[in-house]
Amino acid sequence: QARLAESGGGLVQPGGSLTLACVTSGITFNMYDMSWYRQAPGKGRELVATIAEGGATRYAESVKGRFTISRNNQNKTSYLEMKSLKPEDTAVYYCNAVLIVGRTYTYWGQGTQVTVSS
Repeated sequence: QARLAESGGGLVQPGGSLTLACVTSGITFNMYDMSWYRQAPGKGRELVATIAEGGATRYAESVKGRFTISRNNQNKTSYLEMKSLKPEDTAVYYCNAVLIVGRTYTYWGQGTQVTVSS
């Protein structure tokens, strides 16, 4: 059974840094594209960053230059390093895994809260 577990969220001051981790189990991790989404209060879920199974990355414009997504296929873990955090980065951050082979396999974590406030 697939499981994604996020960790690393918390309260941080503006300008600070956090690194989120998404530990997976029950999936062939190296075949999946891994993404981080976030959902702020009263808003829809938005895509923050994606790292493809081959390592290519893309980012939302709002986080380019500040966030870095990475993956460790041996540890079956995806990371989101966040720097220069702003109050508008406050949200619940979700890990997502997607594999498209004829049909789409997609799995979500439960989310981890990130709060940027002084």
